[in-house]
Formats: sequence, C-alpha cells, structure tokens
Amino acid sequence: MAGSNLSLTHAQATTGLRAALRIIEAWRATDSQACRILRICPATRHRVIQERTAIVRLDRDQQQRISLVLNIHASLRSVFKNQDNVQGFAGMRNENPFFGGRTPLEVMAQGNLISLYETYLRIDHLKRAS
Repeated sequence: MAGSNLSLTHAQATTGLRAALRIIEAWRATDSQACRILRICPATRHRVIQERTAIVRLDRDQQQRISLVLNIHASLRSVFKNQDNVQGFAGMRNENPFFGGRTPLEVMAQGNLISLYETYLRIDHLKRAS
C-alpha cells in the first residue's frame, strides 16, 4: 500500500491500472474523474483501455493510487454483500464529517493523494466496524 517498498514491473503496474480503471468505471466516474484519481492523462487511460497489449510506465505515486483504489474496492466488498452498494457507494452523498455531504467520488477526484488516502481510511474503518 502507500508505504510499501514493493517495486512493480511496467506490465504488473499496467495490469493494476486496468483493474483500477474498471473499478472506477463501475463507480460511474467520469473519464476526467478517473484521470484525476489515478493522476494519468486521458491518452494513457484510452490506450490502456483500448489496447490489450499496451504497457505504460507508472511512477510510485500512480502505483500508490492504484493500490488505494484496489484496497477501497476490497473494503467495500467486505462491508457490502450487495454488488449495487459496492459499486454505488462512491457516488452516494455521505454526511460523515470528512465528506461533509459530498460523495466519496467527489473527494477522491480532487486529485491529491491525501484525499484518496483519507477516503480509503474512512471506508476501511467501515470494514473494521462491521
């Protein structure tokens, strides 16, 4: 996760990026939101989605963002048994003080790593509380 010393190959990182993009798409994020969450350009997003053999170079920050998206998804799957809730939670208004009536997706799409990490912590807390 965020503090990991794990070094991924370009192929492994690209596979993770594809998975993260599928998850974010299931959250009904816009293309722009997906790019801000993962800190990738639209051309990279398009290439990874359209070209099955595409390999992209991702820096440590981008790999951390992918890890957080995958961990958020895993936490949501632990909390909710209903797939609609797993996929829909990110788009639901949340009155938790951190979210302040915004959706988790809106917070994550601010584009900074801290917002993504703090969103992960709030969702992971739900998992530990259940």
